[in-house]
Amino acid sequence: MTRRSDRLSEDDRVLWNLVARTAKPLKGKAAVPVPDFGIEAKPAPAQQARPVAGPAGAAKPKAQHVSHALDEPTLDKLSKGRLPIEGRVDLHGMTQDEAYSLLFSFLRRAHAGGIRYVLVITGKGSSSGGDGVLRRAVPAWLSTPAFRPLVSSHDHAARNHGGSGALYVRLRRVRS
Repeated sequence: MTRRSDRLSEDDRVLWNLVARTAKPLKGKAAVPVPDFGIEAKPAPAQQARPVAGPAGAAKPKAQHVSHALDEPTLDKLSKGRLPIEGRVDLHGMTQDEAYSLLFSFLRRAHAGGIRYVLVITGKGSSSGGDGVLRRAVPAWLSTPAFRPLVSSHDHAARNHGGSGALYVRLRRVRS
């Protein structure tokens, strides 16, 4: 028999707060305020996305660290299903803060579990022809110092896995 823990882990608390904010109260019931505690201190996603979100043709500042793109054989194996995608996270419809928190906690748990390849679904953006905010921001986040210990490389997914609205992410090996 396993012993039940009455406390949520920090990752579970972040995920629960994200889910609780999207819940609608039953008819005739008042909404319960959801506190923001449990969401980790992090650099503001808007500041990180700013260099990526600049106008087309504008000079972009150099990133401190750029993750390497996946090598062609690995990309080919992932797209053809010969290399398993062991986890996936869907960031559709989230704000940048929500998406950043969920992505960071998801990748941290996946890395701790020894998972190597995951699919991050950002969506393609608005139907008005513009690029989506998360579609631009997530690759920039993956190249920041906060994600460096977790992410080895990333690249756009194949069409059958979401194409330009998704990313393959290779996580670093867990050091024992």
